[in-house]
Amino acid sequence: MIFDYATLKVIWWCIVGGIIVVFALTDGWDLGIGMLSPILGKSDDERRIILRSIEPNWEGNQTWLVIAGGVIFAAWPLVYAASFSGMYMAMLLVLFALFFRPVGFKYRNKVADMRWRTAWDWGLFIGGFVPALVFGIAFGNLLQGVPFHFDGDLRAHYTGAFWQLLNPFAVLAGVISVTMLVMHGAAYLCLRLDGVIQSRAAAAARMAGIIVVVAFAAAGLWVAFGIDGYRITMIPDLNGQPNPLAKTVVKAPGAWLDNYGRLQWTLAAPLAAFAGAFGVIVSAGPRRPRTTLLASAVAVAGVILTAGLSMFPFIMPSSSVPGSSLTAWDAVSSWRTLQIMFWVTVFFVPLIALYTSWVYAKLRGTITLETIRSED
Repeated sequence: MIFDYATLKVIWWCIVGGIIVVFALTDGWDLGIGMLSPILGKSDDERRIILRSIEPNWEGNQTWLVIAGGVIFAAWPLVYAASFSGMYMAMLLVLFALFFRPVGFKYRNKVADMRWRTAWDWGLFIGGFVPALVFGIAFGNLLQGVPFHFDGDLRAHYTGAFWQLLNPFAVLAGVISVTMLVMHGAAYLCLRLDGVIQSRAAAAARMAGIIVVVAFAAAGLWVAFGIDGYRITMIPDLNGQPNPLAKTVVKAPGAWLDNYGRLQWTLAAPLAAFAGAFGVIVSAGPRRPRTTLLASAVAVAGVILTAGLSMFPFIMPSSSVPGSSLTAWDAVSSWRTLQIMFWVTVFFVPLIALYTSWVYAKLRGTITLETIRSED
């Protein structure tokens, strides 16, 4: 099967979005549990139980982050170039925070000293909190536009500073990201644990769900009435060679709501975000842990898809020179590259998904104190 260039561009927007959602659904509960471990665990044994729920799986879950980075590099090279030049310090911050995770999981239990173990517990907290916060802040800045532009030779020039990323709307997006993943991690703990720790996790899931609902609603109102969106007023042939300078873009109030007016089915994304979060608030507890986790997954997917569908076809809008904004039409690789990558993805991504599902099936069950003591 051979697709035309315009169709491939849409397909790859869907693939990248899907990979980001899968990363948030799998590695998201790892990040959330990393943040929850030193808070919900009141003793060393309780923290070991909490961490044991994700310890065998977290490396496989992080595969989706690696896949997302590789796919963006190959499918959207201009986005990769512009984002790394503009958000280099933020990405380094994420990278350094992620260093705590492999070392923390591997070495936390090697020394029977509470100071050592407590230090690594908070290291895993940092390894969960910082990436979750930075990812949310990044999305918040994308919705406002990033100060970059291309010159005539398509060289990216970033004109902002690191501290400009920490603006109020972006921080609110960061709060949504952190609480969303805390909710998701707590929902996963409700499924894998029992007893008093499960009760604490359920309470954490409900509290995080309430914050997600309030913060997501506030962000929606802010997008609708407080910040300008971006709108393409002239676009070249979609099957032609991509050139980000060959279009006309304007900033306009409420422009991020355009897609919801034209394609009303896209309203399913924000509705799913609210419905999922309310589902967590209502169902969190020992009786319906699977329902809680499913509701949390719906909320996470809904939040991410809301941002993506609001911005489509924009990927990285430019606040300084709107005409340099990168979209799904002009940030892509060549037709041949997208076509080859499509078939590679069709073959390998299902294999990764099947392997991940098999691992979870083999390692399912409740984690108890007897579980960790039998593994000492």
